[in-house]
Amino acid sequence: MGSLYRSEEMTLCQLFLQSEAAYACVSELGELGLVQFRDLNPDVSAFQRKFVNEVRRCDEMERKLRFLEKELEKDNIPQLDTGDLPEAPAPREMIDLEATFEKLENEMKEVNSNAEALKRNYLELTELKHILRKTQGFFEEAMTDPNMAEETVGLLGEEVRAPTTGQQPLRLGFVAGVIVRERMPAFERMLWRACRGNVFLKQANMDVPLEDPVTGDQVHKSVFIIFFQGDQLKTRVKKICEGFRATLYPCPETPAERREMAIGVMTRIEDLNTVLQQTRDHRHRVLVAAAKNMRSWLIKVRKIKAIYMTLNLFNLDVTQKCLIAECWCPVADLDRIQLGLRRGTEASGSSVPSILNRMATRESPPTYNRTNKFTSGFQSIVDAYGVAVYREVNPAPFTIITFPFLFAVMFGDFGHGLIMLCFAIWMILRERQLIAKKAHEDEMFGMFFSGRYMIMLMGIFSMYTGFVYNDFFSKSVNVFGSGWTVNDFTNSTGTRALDPNTTEWSGSPYWYGMDPVWQMSLNKISFLNTFKMKTSVILGIIHMFSGVILSLSNHRYFGNTLNIFCEFIPQVLFLSAIFLYLVCIIMAKWIYITPADSACAPSLLIGLINMVMFKYQKLDKNKTLCAVVPWYPGQQGLESFLVILAGLCIPWHLCLKPILLYMKHKGKFDKRRAPVTHVARTVANDTDDDEAALIHHDESDAPLLENHTTEEEKFELGDILVHQAIHSIEYFLNCVSHTASYLRLWALSLAHAQLSEVLWSMVLRMGFSMIPGYAGAIMLSAIFPTFALLTVGVLLIMEGLSAFLHALRLHWIEFQSKFYQGAGHLFVPFSFEAILEITSTNLEG
Repeated sequence: MGSLYRSEEMTLCQLFLQSEAAYACVSELGELGLVQFRDLNPDVSAFQRKFVNEVRRCDEMERKLRFLEKELEKDNIPQLDTGDLPEAPAPREMIDLEATFEKLENEMKEVNSNAEALKRNYLELTELKHILRKTQGFFEEAMTDPNMAEETVGLLGEEVRAPTTGQQPLRLGFVAGVIVRERMPAFERMLWRACRGNVFLKQANMDVPLEDPVTGDQVHKSVFIIFFQGDQLKTRVKKICEGFRATLYPCPETPAERREMAIGVMTRIEDLNTVLQQTRDHRHRVLVAAAKNMRSWLIKVRKIKAIYMTLNLFNLDVTQKCLIAECWCPVADLDRIQLGLRRGTEASGSSVPSILNRMATRESPPTYNRTNKFTSGFQSIVDAYGVAVYREVNPAPFTIITFPFLFAVMFGDFGHGLIMLCFAIWMILRERQLIAKKAHEDEMFGMFFSGRYMIMLMGIFSMYTGFVYNDFFSKSVNVFGSGWTVNDFTNSTGTRALDPNTTEWSGSPYWYGMDPVWQMSLNKISFLNTFKMKTSVILGIIHMFSGVILSLSNHRYFGNTLNIFCEFIPQVLFLSAIFLYLVCIIMAKWIYITPADSACAPSLLIGLINMVMFKYQKLDKNKTLCAVVPWYPGQQGLESFLVILAGLCIPWHLCLKPILLYMKHKGKFDKRRAPVTHVARTVANDTDDDEAALIHHDESDAPLLENHTTEEEKFELGDILVHQAIHSIEYFLNCVSHTASYLRLWALSLAHAQLSEVLWSMVLRMGFSMIPGYAGAIMLSAIFPTFALLTVGVLLIMEGLSAFLHALRLHWIEFQSKFYQGAGHLFVPFSFEAILEITSTNLEG
């Protein structure tokens, strides 16, 4: 299984890069995506690093590109996506990119400011046009005397004296303007209260909304005209208009002047429309030209920024001419990394080659499991629990089979599995089209799409278990011929129970799976419950036993001989003595107990309890010994031996390892107290995880030996005892609780089957039985969509999610806890592909 079984072998390397070639070399490594750099300047802030100015320049370019993207979104101009990923540009190209972005930004800002000014003028002229049109109607309504000529109207200030008094004529002033429609009621009340009713207001709503020149929103406005007398009221009215953000416009008093102004306004509006259209065309041309290169520019800028941020992790040597880096990389890819460094050096024109040296370290390397589109989903399930410790057994290859199978045990229906399989095959066949349409970026659909191969296996295994259960949308299919010869299957109560002791049983079992006659039996649930419950126990114990066996692979690989004798062997013996024996008696009961012996068949649960309590005889109701208890020769002696063996495994697991570690530590400590003249090769194959190493000491290794001695002298027996006690209690108690936990396979399978049967009988069956003939067909066509919707929504999605979560728990807790620590850290290489994917996701989010 390659690196999927154990993670890739990693090594810590040191890079020596010439300053001129560092950018090109890091660019090549980013394209490969095989190197994880370490920060060699952890105490230096981001603002004090060498390439901080270049990073700021990239941030500024990103800001300008985001500005252009927003402008493209405003005009609904799509970006051209050719699918090609441009390489990182050379450092000298940054100046050209900056100049291009600066020119585009200034041009767009200038176009926007000009367009805003033109729109503002257009808005003012449009409002003035409406004012002239509406005020004409106001003045016509104010003409109370139809015989009076407009030139002699005293209301507008003509010099007409009073006939008897000879006083100055009554002159009324007025102001006209525009206000937002929502503010009109409050504006009218304020005028009435502030002017004490000494003003006359007329208002009318505009027929069409106007565009705000700043926000671009459509705003509904109203035209008003206010008549008043005196300069004091005039000042008060203008202040109120200013407070309500009403716009006042000059309005002539005579009709001739108003007509002349209206003609001028219409001419200016036509000219503005022409200029605005030209401005829009110019803006569109600029944005269309930018949209062709926008994606390429974004990729280039993000690559440049990623390179300089990576270079900030490096150290400078004393000559300031060489950059030093440390990185983790897979051993199998060292040749590719060397080739990438050589290409980067040649591209930069440097004559000094880059140097890659492997380093020795005690630091735990990162975990790197190579995956593809088929295995990535299963690896994600494992990593969600915890990343494997370096070179630890990876559960992913086993999960590929066990996870869909345990899911299918709880989701066993041939029809439902077929629907899942068809959906998965559709996603697989249309994989490229869905990725091109970015359908996988949708949160809900993306989860299904990323696990399309997992869903395919889940559907295949569900079809298999549905075939075993003989469930096809809760109905059975008689493929191989039933083993029952039931002529009349109904009695006074409807259906009846089946008894294998009757003559209706022909003695030839159904060739594979469940006999279809059980679907009509009254004791169907009792029969299926016993089968599924015992099967779930068998599957669970095999699953747990496999996890314990995998722990042996870990112990052997890491050279932990002590763990093999002090942990693995007692764990296997305990699990075998109690639970593997339970599997054996389940199989024996299936094989050797006949229907005639069913009245006195041994109870597995009671038998297991009696076995632990050393009870081996049980009286039946008639106070006589049952003939089948004990039901095989030597049962009492074998079960007593197994219980005693399981009991001895507990102190073995609890005490032996701390005692041996303490004795070994005492022996080493006593030897160190004597003068040492020569230290040869030391192999610690029988130590714990922290001590399992192969160390060669000579005179040059004196500091290393001193550090190792200091660590071993910190041996604490109490901490080891507590840790081992917790580990022992957890394992031996979990053997019982985890076995019971696998009963969820039986419970979920029963729930799914019953819910499917209820859905069939309560919904679809109505369409078949209510109305015969053509009317029944019409009724069935109306009921079937409801049945299909409930099947997909409830049985496939909700029940499928429930079975998925339970299968996930069985793998995380019951299986992986036996051998998997999950305490490692993931290998996160410097990869342009990953950086671009994460950046695009964040921007869209």
